[in-house]
Amino acid sequence: MRPGVLVAMALVLSASDVRAQSEFQVYASVVDGTGAAPAALQPADITLMEDGVEAKVVKIDTVSFPVKLQLLLDNGIGIGSDNIQHLRNGVRALLDALPDGIEVTVVATAPQPRFLVRPTTDRALITKGMALLSPDGSAGRFVESLNEATQRIDKDKGDYAPVIISLATIAGDRNVRDSDVAQISKRLQTRPTTVHVVLVSLLSGRTLTGGANQTDIGIRVAEMTGGRFEAIVAPTRIATLLPELGALVAKAHTSQARQFKITAQRPAGRSGELGNVSMGARGGLGVVSLSFDGRVRN
Repeated sequence: MRPGVLVAMALVLSASDVRAQSEFQVYASVVDGTGAAPAALQPADITLMEDGVEAKVVKIDTVSFPVKLQLLLDNGIGIGSDNIQHLRNGVRALLDALPDGIEVTVVATAPQPRFLVRPTTDRALITKGMALLSPDGSAGRFVESLNEATQRIDKDKGDYAPVIISLATIAGDRNVRDSDVAQISKRLQTRPTTVHVVLVSLLSGRTLTGGANQTDIGIRVAEMTGGRFEAIVAPTRIATLLPELGALVAKAHTSQARQFKITAQRPAGRSGELGNVSMGARGGLGVVSLSFDGRVRN
């Protein structure tokens, strides 16, 4: 491929919610032919367009949004003592899939949300905390734990990419306040967060029906944040599904830990709401992700 030829591309963004402005900013994850992020990115390396018309790149800054992960684990009656080992094995495999340096928080949700591991990058501390995961005869608190997790994100003003993995069950959460759900949604929109939800439908080996609140809310938060929702009935699937999510988190961390914030002038004559923005790269570079908020969608 000849240098200077546009080789990767067209990730299109809808920007109907961005106010009219003469300049705009996007965040891009870019890689070279080896899959690594380049040390620097120059305006000549890319083409940025609004509705197919080229915008002038004014400035490119290197930025980092490393992942911080919260694990919310239902250890209650919906899992049961017979299946707690599947959960332990799944979490262990998930953690093995993560690169070093990712901050991890682990919360057990039965009988109420409580820390097993407070925020840390220390794998030894995480392993020690996970040894405290034990079955409980109460129901897990899916919504309450999600509410508290988003509160923690709201209070943490650092530059990072929040990710929540919630393993919930259909036991519990019979009465959910609309105000709590609205608050969770508001926080997730204010501070872009990726939420993955695994909903387990079993109790001591017996498959159950129900869990309308968990299903509805789990699907909604996963869809609105670009996360993954999985409903499972086989306890053995926990041990294989959680490391799959760990791989997604690892991939997001790699992309988000090094991005480029690109400031561009809108094409001449453009006014009003920002149109569709797309980006291409030259010289063997490829565009992995393009966003207005710095969050890499899996």
